[in-house]
Amino acid sequence: MIEVEVLGATLAPRAPSAAEMRRLCARAAARRGIADGHVAIEFVDAQRIERLNAEHRGKPNPTDVLSFPIDGVEPTREESVPRELGDIVICPEHTEDLREAIVHGMLHLLGMDHELDDGEMLELQHELLIRGAR
Repeated sequence: MIEVEVLGATLAPRAPSAAEMRRLCARAAARRGIADGHVAIEFVDAQRIERLNAEHRGKPNPTDVLSFPIDGVEPTREESVPRELGDIVICPEHTEDLREAIVHGMLHLLGMDHELDDGEMLELQHELLIRGAR
């Protein structure tokens, strides 16, 4: 089971419900062959995401979403210990669609990178969002 911890929800009053966030993350994980793990989704203000973007990507400006993988997608050594997939940090001020940011961040945690692939990540993101809207 994919567990989702939500932090800073007061900064995102238009965010999907916790159940919807878990469903989006679980659907993305399932498409990448992952059935269990923990994800933290944190909503932050523009100043915080700007600092993180500068520190981790060398880009001194705010962005919509950042992902910080922890355990990766390889099987964990101990099956009794839940896989820590990582953290998704979202700035609602710079995000038009919070559902899209969640899926985008989750796919990055799962090893995908739209800057290096041939469109597969963004295509899967679109598919997950379209199917999730039905």
